[in-house]
Amino acid sequence: MTLTTVLLLAAGTYALRAAGPFLRDRLEVSERLQRGLAMAAIALLSALVLTQAVLDGQVFSGWARPAGVLVGALAAWRKLPFVVVVLLAAGTAAGLRLAGVP
Repeated sequence: MTLTTVLLLAAGTYALRAAGPFLRDRLEVSERLQRGLAMAAIALLSALVLTQAVLDGQVFSGWARPAGVLVGALAAWRKLPFVVVVLLAAGTAAGLRLAGVP
């Protein structure tokens, strides 16, 4: 990747971010579109979490990582402190790997 490419991508990113405050009062977004965008964000984040939890590159990561993510998700759902969520998730994955679960 060349320096020119990096600068062009940085300028485009800055322009997109700056467009929000400038266009906020000029554009009206319908309620339906707002709901759709909110659902799209949830779907995108869910897909990212799922692929990171299940795949290591392009192969299955084993059962320990998805189990750790599941325990972390349950802990977050129960609204436990963030440190506890991370420790439970990491501890679950590490314990399963220590027990020989891939």
